[in-house]
Amino acid sequence: MAEGNKKNIPSHVALIMDGNCRWAEERNLSLAEGQIKGFEKLKQSFDWFFLRGVKILSVYLFPAIFWQRDEKEVNHLFQLFRQTLNDSLDDFNHKDCRVVFSGRIDELPDDLAIFCEEIERQTKNNQSNILNICLNYSGRHELLDAIKKIIKNNLSEEQIHEGIIKKYLYNSELVDVEAVIRVGGNSRLADFLIWQSTEAEFFFLKKYWPDFEEMDVMQVLDEYHKRKIKEEKK
Repeated sequence: MAEGNKKNIPSHVALIMDGNCRWAEERNLSLAEGQIKGFEKLKQSFDWFFLRGVKILSVYLFPAIFWQRDEKEVNHLFQLFRQTLNDSLDDFNHKDCRVVFSGRIDELPDDLAIFCEEIERQTKNNQSNILNICLNYSGRHELLDAIKKIIKNNLSEEQIHEGIIKKYLYNSELVDVEAVIRVGGNSRLADFLIWQSTEAEFFFLKKYWPDFEEMDVMQVLDEYHKRKIKEEKK
């Protein structure tokens, strides 16, 4: 069966990209070179998912814990992020891909927060796919922020249920995650979309993110399909 015609394709894939630093160290390259390679790979990867039927791709671009890293490294990450999005904007619109952001965007430097708002505005009418960029994101923060909004709106105990909590998440209109892919050798969720991923299939790849290839996407989707077929036969 053709890859793009498979019945069991996850609608929403969450992607944890790890290993840029280790990839650079093992090749006697600078940390900055590892980051550059990582962003180049990210830009390549969008089509690998969307052209195979994935509708939503959530990428863990800047976990909130990254503020603990060296300021120079953080600034370089933000510079690469801005450059990647600028370079991809025409392609997003041409391919009908909407970009949204999840995280405490209001805590970012003013110019970066405004940049995110502008990207969202320029792609808001696109409908074929959604790229959810998780920036200054923490799953715990997301739940905490949702609880604060519920309290602020004076909801009673009887009014609070799972649907209400979901309503107050960062991008509540997105369907739950069906597949989580973590690249880089670690096997943990790392505080990423913890509410949305409770029923997801997990895939942990040992290779570093800069070594991630289209074939890896194909293999993950093949395995996802097999797991769903097995589940249906139970």
